[in-house]
Amino acid sequence: MDERARKKAKKSSTSSTDSEEVSSIEWDVITLTEQEEDLIYRMYRLVGDRWDLIAGRVLGRKAEEIERFWIMRHEEAYAEKRNDFNSKT
Repeated sequence: MDERARKKAKKSSTSSTDSEEVSSIEWDVITLTEQEEDLIYRMYRLVGDRWDLIAGRVLGRKAEEIERFWIMRHEEAYAEKRNDFNSKT
């Protein structure tokens, strides 16, 4: 196999994994209690974005769920979605 064929094969294998990723824009809004949100904010100030550590303190929540909550709360892309959700409640 020549060099061009290897590069082409490598590019096609990486592009297929990119298409399998789920867009974060499609995430559902995560609702947490005030106590959970408060704990997440306090833990974030202490340990940063170490989601596993934070999730260990918030009972019943996974690290991915905590991270998704944080991203959705602080990213500009979700500002409109947050406003729509807050106006419904």
